[in-house]
Amino acid sequence: MCRNIKTLFNFSPPATDLEIRDAALQFVRKLSGFTAPSKANEAAFNRAVEEVAATARTLIDSLTTYSLPRDREVEAARAKARSALRFGGAS
Repeated sequence: MCRNIKTLFNFSPPATDLEIRDAALQFVRKLSGFTAPSKANEAAFNRAVEEVAATARTLIDSLTTYSLPRDREVEAARAKARSALRFGGAS
């Protein structure tokens, strides 16, 4: 699926509206095949991004868990380490 879409649930601090919108944008780009839609498709594209973002926010706000929230900085460090192992060299 979209490699740039990251897990947004159960983090401290919680996902921002901008992070959710960015994930929605990536999702709609993947589905449509457009990085930037033409003028003829721009309204439909933007509407889809806003609808996906709203649905994602509803989902994230509705989910429950018993596990402790993950720390964003710790997860970012882990991702950086995985990337260094996968692609070699220090990042």
